[in-house]
Amino acid sequence: MMTSVSYLKPPRAPLFFASLRGYKSAWIKYDLLAGLAVWAVLIPESLAYASIAGVSPVIGLYAALPALVLYPIFGSSKHLIVGPMSATAALSASIVAALVPHGDAKYAAYTAALALTTGVLCVIAGLFRFGFLASFISEPVLKGFIVGLALTIIIGQVPKLFGVPTTEGNFFAQLWGFVSRLGSTNIPTFVIGALSLILVLALKRWLPLVPGSLVAVAFGVGAVLLFGLGSKGVSIVGHIEAGFPTLGIPLAGSLGDYLQLIGPAAGLLIVGYAEALGAAKTYASRAGYDIDANKELVGMGAANLGSGLMSGMVVNGSLSKTAVNGGAGARSGISSLFMAVLTVLTLLFLTPLFENLPEATLAAIVIAAVIELVDVPAIVRLFRVSTPELSRIYGMASRADFIGAVAAMLGVLIFDTLPGLIIGLVVSLLVMLFRVSKPNIAILGKGPNGGWLDLARNQQVTAPDGVLVVRVEAGLFFGNADHVREQVRLRAKAVDAKVVVLDARTTPSIDVSATEMLTNLNRDLAREGIAFALARDVGQVRDILANAGEGLPPAYATVDEAIAGVKSA
Repeated sequence: MMTSVSYLKPPRAPLFFASLRGYKSAWIKYDLLAGLAVWAVLIPESLAYASIAGVSPVIGLYAALPALVLYPIFGSSKHLIVGPMSATAALSASIVAALVPHGDAKYAAYTAALALTTGVLCVIAGLFRFGFLASFISEPVLKGFIVGLALTIIIGQVPKLFGVPTTEGNFFAQLWGFVSRLGSTNIPTFVIGALSLILVLALKRWLPLVPGSLVAVAFGVGAVLLFGLGSKGVSIVGHIEAGFPTLGIPLAGSLGDYLQLIGPAAGLLIVGYAEALGAAKTYASRAGYDIDANKELVGMGAANLGSGLMSGMVVNGSLSKTAVNGGAGARSGISSLFMAVLTVLTLLFLTPLFENLPEATLAAIVIAAVIELVDVPAIVRLFRVSTPELSRIYGMASRADFIGAVAAMLGVLIFDTLPGLIIGLVVSLLVMLFRVSKPNIAILGKGPNGGWLDLARNQQVTAPDGVLVVRVEAGLFFGNADHVREQVRLRAKAVDAKVVVLDARTTPSIDVSATEMLTNLNRDLAREGIAFALARDVGQVRDILANAGEGLPPAYATVDEAIAGVKSA
């Protein structure tokens, strides 16, 4: 008798201010202190990430303000900080530059339009509950993509650190352009940039609670004012308009121009959402609460909508700033709202303090923020995750995760950011398909205790004469059916088997094509005088085989019963 299984759905979080559920008044001091700590990092980094996106530094503050307010309203994380980020800023720059030349009057409008389009897609995806799609981006591919992106960001900032002109093109073109112009280094720029970088890295290493980015900003501005570096060829940020931008839809052109942004915005959504969800889940797990993946999409969408309407840039959840927020003791989204208040004060009264900020210091802040993302040891570990048996069967495909990561990394370095991610996903998918089309087929022998074990991994088991027992360590479907049929026939011939038993214990699923393959295999073996049987088929496999019709091999409860059954038949 068939029984149905009912799946329970988790209770839905509140529509608004989910992070404030169960708030206690005693938490306010922790949230305010955490907000102050993250603000000290957020301001200089927002200015720096805007420069990565190719827009005025103040655009980073325009983007941060609505993100800090809107995400806590619609999102589900108590710790996630949403704002400008290096990865999405670099993606934004590459997308907009393909439509509008850098320096064009409409460049900033297209940047804001891209944020608005991304926000609309995020909200739609969240309302239609597409949060599960993030699981289709493998961690290795994302790791390779981030490494490639970090290297691209670094090489884009290094010329500013040395005071030499930047070069357009991919990573290698920019690297060659920098090396060829190294002789024209501006010494004062290099000194201020190098000292800023050392300062940020040293504080991060030995005094992590001190906001190194803010200290570097103070150092850079102080050095410019004290030594008059602006007159010595040191590029500075220049005038930053105080106050708020005009609220409205960015005038990026016609509706057709917005439609052009939908595809690239979808790529931005994937990258930003993957990082945001990873950071949110990390701190939710530590604090003992749950994350609603769909609310995260809506929260990120609302933040981008607000950023686009305030002439900002694309924003997403930040792992680094979330780490500062959680480490400083934040308990809820109040910390983010307090940061928004501090950002308002910055826009109204503090922007003149950043006008003498050297661009070399901004470059140093960016490099210090992303250099830890160049996780080469993680890529090396992916290469090592394999076994001799898998290498023998699949060759380099046994290192599918490594191949996907390297493909994404090289794709970013050679072709650009979004193509790099797509290349990584496609290559990873192709390698995975290759692997599932050639599942491991273990030959089993009988152990001292009577169990049937893999001969290749157990020294004390033996295979009975004239009997071949195999185990397919995967589901059987149209993609691997022919391979399994061929391998079973070859192995039966190699050991001169009179009986072949397929142990289905590790075969969780089967489709119609695979059942047809078993029928044909049964016929093939019978022509050669070999008896064929199945053993230990369970669940869905048993149900499908029971309805598949005639011609299938007989099925038994155990391997021993299968051998005895076909021998006596």
